[in-house]
Formats: sequence, structure tokens, C-alpha cells
Amino acid sequence: MIIYNVTTNIHESVHDQWLKWMQEKHIPEILATEKFSSARIVRVLIEEEMGGITYSVQYVTDSKETLDQYYIEDEPKFHKEALELFADKMLSFRTELEVISEH
Repeated sequence: MIIYNVTTNIHESVHDQWLKWMQEKHIPEILATEKFSSARIVRVLIEEEMGGITYSVQYVTDSKETLDQYYIEDEPKFHKEALELFADKMLSFRTELEVISEH
């Protein structure tokens, strides 16, 4: 199992708009690609020097191959939309995590 983690710091001025968009549009559309079995959005509980509010969105997929397929077939469209809507009001980075065991 692979977790595709997107950590985003969002400016307070667009926070509510971004969170609503994530929950009602962006995450459901990514799940609709059928490349991920689930997703969760969690708030990072640290204060950033640069301000803003930080979230981690974690998408679960079955393999690195499926994630690579997402990067090729779907990610450019989703990335473009996020930039068009929130451009200089958000800063994101991505991390790929492999689940070794769950207890």
C-alpha cells in the first residue's frame, strides 16, 4: 500500500474557500479516478513562521504503479486547477509513503 501525501500551507485569506473546495470538489474528483481507495485531510498542528494553515491530504493507493499512472493521466489537470484558483496563496509539496505494517 502506498500513501500519496500532499502537504499544503494555505493563506488565511482563502482558507475557507480552499477547504470547501478540497472537501466538496477536489478530493471527490481525485477519488473518482479510481486510482485511490480512500483519502483523508488532516490539519498539521504546528505554527508556521510564514503564517497560514497547514494540512496534509493523504490518498491511499494499491501500488507505486497505480500512483505513477495517476501522475501521467490525472495529476497535471488537478495541479493546474489548484494553481488557477489559489496560485500565490498556497504552497504544497508531495511525499510518497510506503506502508510497511499497521498495528
